[in-house]
Amino acid sequence: MRDRMKAIQARPGNPEGIDIGEFGQTLCLYSETMPWGQFNAVKGLKGSDIGYLDDILRFYRERERKPQLEIVPSGVDQTLLKALTDRGFYSSAVHTSMYIDLAVLEQLEDKRFSAKRDEMEPDMILESTEKGFESNVIISALEEDQLPLYATIHCRGTGLPDDGIPSVLANNSVLYNRPGWSFYLASVDGQPAAVGVMYRHGAVASLTFAATLPEFRKLGLQGLLLEQRLRAAREQGCKLVVGQCAFLSQSHRNMERAGMKIGYIRSTWTQR
Repeated sequence: MRDRMKAIQARPGNPEGIDIGEFGQTLCLYSETMPWGQFNAVKGLKGSDIGYLDDILRFYRERERKPQLEIVPSGVDQTLLKALTDRGFYSSAVHTSMYIDLAVLEQLEDKRFSAKRDEMEPDMILESTEKGFESNVIISALEEDQLPLYATIHCRGTGLPDDGIPSVLANNSVLYNRPGWSFYLASVDGQPAAVGVMYRHGAVASLTFAATLPEFRKLGLQGLLLEQRLRAAREQGCKLVVGQCAFLSQSHRNMERAGMKIGYIRSTWTQR
């Protein structure tokens, strides 16, 4: 998110009103035009940064925004949690962080990839007959001229209105050629159906986003996009892949089927 927000901030005139604050080990993200929690999140807050807590809250109060605090259990203690409660915060949601050691992926590969699929890299052509649906599914790297298509699937696959497509397009176009970012497209019988995004930093890759158009759901497309990104991460020299999902969601089940395991359950704290 730090890299994503810096890229959006660097757009001419900073049209999304991005601001980034750092207090100790804590990262504070803010967007004037995007009020959603992920763009106004406090990340990395630990008990050792409790002395910065009021500064962090002031950062958002001055910008008239209530932040979303993302709390990782290994980094906090009772003192910090009590301090959050005293300041009007409550635990409002939980999120699952998943991971896989890519050495384990190599051991599992024969079970998940057929020899036919291996021969077809970098694209995968597969047959799907789930629920009587017969089709050719192609997973490929997204071309730069397909970014408007990506933005459309991003919005419609997540329930955002179409008037958000231009903003999503602009904010992801700045990532396309930025080091570390990779975009993938799943097509069914030649029709664009789903997308997935990955970000690599050093030897770690993060599964940052995925969405499927409603009419193409329940065909296993996200599982295939997940497999492709895991393979790409290994080819790029990564040792670890991480991702986030709602607890026991379909994404959670897809990640477990791909060999990923729970790293921790993150709690989201919201101000009353």
